[in-house]
Amino acid sequence: MKISKTFGKTFALAALLSATAIAGAEAHVTFLNKEATQESTILATLQLPHGCDGKATTEVRIKLPEGFVFAKPQPKAGWELEVIKGDYQKTYDNHGDKVKAGAVEIRWKNGNLSDDFYDNFVIQGKVSGVEAGTSLAFPVTQMCGDTVEAWDQVAKEGGDAHGMKSPAPMLKVVAGEDHGHGHDDMAGMDMSGMSGMGAAAPAGEVVKAGDLEVSGGFAKAMLPGQPVGGGFFTVKNNGQTDDRLLSVTSPAAGEVQIHEMVTKDNVMRMRQLKDGIGIAAGQTLKLEPGNLHLMFQKVKTPFKQGETVPVTLTFEKAGKVDLVLQVLSAQGK
Repeated sequence: MKISKTFGKTFALAALLSATAIAGAEAHVTFLNKEATQESTILATLQLPHGCDGKATTEVRIKLPEGFVFAKPQPKAGWELEVIKGDYQKTYDNHGDKVKAGAVEIRWKNGNLSDDFYDNFVIQGKVSGVEAGTSLAFPVTQMCGDTVEAWDQVAKEGGDAHGMKSPAPMLKVVAGEDHGHGHDDMAGMDMSGMSGMGAAAPAGEVVKAGDLEVSGGFAKAMLPGQPVGGGFFTVKNNGQTDDRLLSVTSPAAGEVQIHEMVTKDNVMRMRQLKDGIGIAAGQTLKLEPGNLHLMFQKVKTPFKQGETVPVTLTFEKAGKVDLVLQVLSAQGK
């Protein structure tokens, strides 16, 4: 069959335009999973495919819609984390507690994600009080130094978002057979203490090293596939000289970092303490949810309730101390 040059050129042009459209669609900031079941706790995984006109991404901000509540972001190595809190429009039930406020915006700051790479930004949260068929919009601001990309366009009801230049990432809420139950029993680590849950450490043997007593070690159960976990314990310095926790390692994780979380002016900030934590003579240091804590990075197998996590603590004066953390529920009970 003979094909005319004109037809061939037209076909090639159409193919090029189609490929360009597909590439453009893939270039948008989107969620890895675009559906969420009613009344379920999910890991909303935002995919960031590129920088801003070739520039590296240095900050990512995500505004959380009403109906996505009890949000807890996953920390990222090399990034500072901020959680902006505010009032919900409605009151939500969190295991019997009536909650009227929580995270309304998440910010990963002071990072450096090259345009040559992509990355994911993860938020655990519950989809609650939302009718099936509803689409929740999560406006995103991507900052590359002085350059800003706003992914915040939302189609009108019934409209088509495919033609938009900067559509906001969307989650479509769908009905599930276990509607009303969801996966709350599998909720991931509580980094911020936003839910007000207690952090009672399990009874365990006190480990002594020099003048230090280490006790109450525990970790929190994690969601399947979640690569980051939290750990906690108490150190009492009975000596006359100060000591310092320098580092922590564990065979259960690729890296263990020491983190500090501080809330000021309704903004929660978390940062890695690369120089460790001091334990003054005669004082007690507590690592607990919403404050100082261990952050297990690149966890090989998500922590399950009832199991244990071995860690090695290295102190400046007391040396190395082996400790076993009991894995409690996601709420630290």
